[in-house]
Amino acid sequence: MFGTFDDAVEAKVFFGSTEETKEEKTERRSPYDGIVVSIAQLCDAEDTKRALNIAKEAAKVAAKTPLSQRILWLEDVAGKLQYYREEFAMMLAKEVAKPISFARIEVDRCTETIALTVMELANLSGETIPTDIMPSGKKTLAFYRREPVGVVACITPFNFPLNLVAHKIAPALGAGNAVVLKPTPEAPMTAYMLAKLFIKSEYAVEDALSVVYGDAEVGSTMVKSDIPRVISFTGSVPVGNIITKQAGIKKVSLELGGNAATYVDSSADIKKAAERCTYGAFVNSGQVCISLQRIYVNEKVYDDFATYMAQETRTLKVGSPYEDDTFMGPLIDEESKNRAKTWIASAKNEGAQVIAGGEEVNGLFPPTVMADVTDDMKIICEEVFAPIVSLISVPNYETAIEKMNDSPFGLQFSIFTNNLRQTQDFIEDAQCGGVVINDIPTLRFDVQPYGGSKLSGVGREGPKWALEEFTEIKSIVIC
Repeated sequence: MFGTFDDAVEAKVFFGSTEETKEEKTERRSPYDGIVVSIAQLCDAEDTKRALNIAKEAAKVAAKTPLSQRILWLEDVAGKLQYYREEFAMMLAKEVAKPISFARIEVDRCTETIALTVMELANLSGETIPTDIMPSGKKTLAFYRREPVGVVACITPFNFPLNLVAHKIAPALGAGNAVVLKPTPEAPMTAYMLAKLFIKSEYAVEDALSVVYGDAEVGSTMVKSDIPRVISFTGSVPVGNIITKQAGIKKVSLELGGNAATYVDSSADIKKAAERCTYGAFVNSGQVCISLQRIYVNEKVYDDFATYMAQETRTLKVGSPYEDDTFMGPLIDEESKNRAKTWIASAKNEGAQVIAGGEEVNGLFPPTVMADVTDDMKIICEEVFAPIVSLISVPNYETAIEKMNDSPFGLQFSIFTNNLRQTQDFIEDAQCGGVVINDIPTLRFDVQPYGGSKLSGVGREGPKWALEEFTEIKSIVIC
């Protein structure tokens, strides 16, 4: 269906269901070995406007498409995605250097996200309302229902360039909308392959999905346009801030940055906590919005925890994304690697110590554990988005939760403890969108609501909640 994967593959523009190429193109090189792995068309504002106008017309048809057809559409895509599982996983490994074992997991999660959307579509309904509940009312037949918003503009990031696309377009299309997708420039072919499954399906709604490639010009054109009724964006805080200022009167759903933290209490299983924290800090090279960045450890167990954490970190294999036992590959680009080095140098100058990693090996930045980190160090005040984790000693839970909350971000936090009272307090005290007990804040199930507070964003993802974002309520009264 997609041709050979041995050479660079060209991601074409989808103007609705029509594939086209452009004279100007961009190459995507592997972050691991620099080889060209895909080629994308370079779109501009006019291309974006064309896609939006096509979506505007397609939305009229999509809204009237039977739910049964939309369900068959999503089920068809999910089935074909599993059929091409290895091809999708390999493209993830090529474009963003995701280790192949984790790339396969992302493909499976993408399939599940689409399947969950199908399940939730059955519950996308309204309810009757008793209008005679108050003396000023009277008995009528009153109810509300959910209707598609029309056109949804989706902008997705590089760190999960397959599953996060599905989290947006599957609910949007399933709800009866048309979609214009701008995928990350780092993984154009991954997005193209998934879009092609949707567009070439026998159950597809004609022209309901368009795909344009580009950066600020394309994104800004989408956001400023009056055609989309929802902007769904996953990415950085600075870009999210620009979107909120440019969007005008429309729904805006933003999943932005994080500075995920955990507290390890003296009552916890310290060795198990260290094992899980190692995973949570370094999976996907730390390039996860809920990547564990700050670990507050009770001073009674701080030294033991630091020792275990350093030992676990040294066991991780860093290398080729094409080898099954590789845990971590390279960062997405040289700029990210250089920024990580700057973070380390800054923390060391401020008094922190590197107890694992820290030095580039064979061109790859390793998983790095920083000890003796204090509150005033830049390394814990901002989102690092790299395989760096900081250990901070604290005297008790009360100090830990105060420090965890003292952040402009509030995506996900966690706690390791065997103290029930502390667990209950933590659920109440944590100022964030999600809490995890006795595991890492990096834990996420696609069936859950996902999103944050403060600068971490507005709105929630997860199929059930995305369907609510991508629909509007219409109230009806029959007298």
